[in-house]
Amino acid sequence: MTIKIHDLKPAPGSKRPAKRVGRGIGGKGGKTAGRGTKGAGARDNTKPGFEGGQTPLHRRIPKAKGFRNPFRVEYNVVNLDTLEGFAPGSVVDPDSLRAKGLVAKRGLVKVLGRGEVAGALTVKAHAFSASARAAITAAGGTVEIIPAPWGDRRPPAGSNNALTNR
Repeated sequence: MTIKIHDLKPAPGSKRPAKRVGRGIGGKGGKTAGRGTKGAGARDNTKPGFEGGQTPLHRRIPKAKGFRNPFRVEYNVVNLDTLEGFAPGSVVDPDSLRAKGLVAKRGLVKVLGRGEVAGALTVKAHAFSASARAAITAAGGTVEIIPAPWGDRRPPAGSNNALTNR
């Protein structure tokens, strides 16, 4: 004999009807309906996050601390070894780097000094590391700094802002 899903049923006596409480004094479970008298347990609901008087989770965990510099400048980074794909004597600028898929579509470009430059290149970027600048000029190339399209967003040095007036 095989058991089918429609033949399954609970063991006799294991399923009892739910006790209907709070339906008046005519039967058992009237008046306070088994909840005792007064207090949070006798009420219908509690505040969300209430943990019975224990300090709740949202107060035990510290707030996010720290500082986010609003004037931070982020660069798309290119190392010298990635510039090997350019022919000697060619001009390397952010547009040519984007055309080859070496940097992201938008943002500033910074050249770093990992690797070596084979030939003389004219490299135009928004920033250079000192080692990259030295390696490019040592190979007979030139370095040209492009200004950021939005200019310098930092407040001028010694400006009359709230932080310097303390």
